[in-house]
Amino acid sequence: MQSERQPLYVQIQEHFKQLISSGKLVDGDRIPSEKELIARFNVSRITVANALAQLAKDGWIYRIPGRGSFVGSGEGASISISPPTVGRPTETGVQGPAVGSYADRPAGVRQMIGLLIPSMADYFALRLVQGIVNALNDTGYYLATVLTHNSKEREREAIVELTRMGAAGLIIFPVDAETYNEEILALKINKFPFVLIDRYLPGVETNFVCSDSALGAKLAVSHLWELGHRRIAICSDSPLPTVSVDERIAGYMEALKEQGAMIDPSLILTDFRIDDVLPDEQHPLYRHLQSRSATAYIALNAKLGIHIAILARRLGLCVPDELSILTFDDPSPGLEEPGRYTHVAQSEGEIGSKAAEILIRLLDRPQDKDNGQYTKIILRPELVVRGSTGPVKPS
Repeated sequence: MQSERQPLYVQIQEHFKQLISSGKLVDGDRIPSEKELIARFNVSRITVANALAQLAKDGWIYRIPGRGSFVGSGEGASISISPPTVGRPTETGVQGPAVGSYADRPAGVRQMIGLLIPSMADYFALRLVQGIVNALNDTGYYLATVLTHNSKEREREAIVELTRMGAAGLIIFPVDAETYNEEILALKINKFPFVLIDRYLPGVETNFVCSDSALGAKLAVSHLWELGHRRIAICSDSPLPTVSVDERIAGYMEALKEQGAMIDPSLILTDFRIDDVLPDEQHPLYRHLQSRSATAYIALNAKLGIHIAILARRLGLCVPDELSILTFDDPSPGLEEPGRYTHVAQSEGEIGSKAAEILIRLLDRPQDKDNGQYTKIILRPELVVRGSTGPVKPS
């Protein structure tokens, strides 16, 4: 192989070009399977897929669905194009249009855009998806959604699956993780079109669309402070820290400092999880509410805000007379009547639509992904006041 300074997928390409040029591989010889190449070169599936796709596009090899890749004559070999709805089982998984082939698809064939999202457990996710779908209307693209269940491994598998099934590009809502997913980094290295939503990867240049998390927390604290609250708790039940959670907590602390208040670490609650079952009396959040150490709670997601309200009711606390609750995002569907929760609106529909617009531009103008410029959109959140927050009652 050539210099290790080259991208890995280029090294793999050069390796096979040398074998074919030297006659060690001849027309009709079978190229090792993707699984074998992953093990041999110690790389990810998408790296191997990109290398083989480019070799096929340049005429060095050809690919037969269900059988594998073979050395071609160098004349007329090309990537096999299939409609995006077709998936065929092969020895290595699902065979679809090769990664990176979106610019070569026949006119009139709709191309898949993959969406990876941790869950669809609240209206935030539904509005996000609706924004993407609205942006894709009347375009040559359709949406395929995969739930990653907040699993880094499932996220990695989903990226591999979608790219191998012929996704032209990806929109990724990254899972909560202490380390970046190697497959996302591989997408960047291989210049595969993708956009991150809701959060970004610090120190890694990518296209992304999110809301200003720190500002959202400042708006929340300012509202509660004006209502007379001085013991304001902020809580998150994310399994692991994320950029958005960290920025919201930083905004919370900055807002308190601006008011001249001391930061009380006991009011920053991040060391617990809430699943689908309501917490019992031994749960840290239940005990915190029971102690009445805070007069207001800022929940960093809508579902958590609902859990706090239910626990407060179980403890006999009246919202908002005895306890104010402010959530990030609106827990209600917002179809006819306005919801009852004061919340930080993050324009999730706009996040979705803008992410889709960025991706469509990258796909329709492939040269844009090679210019080293990234689109980074940070939307301004808004505070929507409803009935779950109120002034502090005199003791």
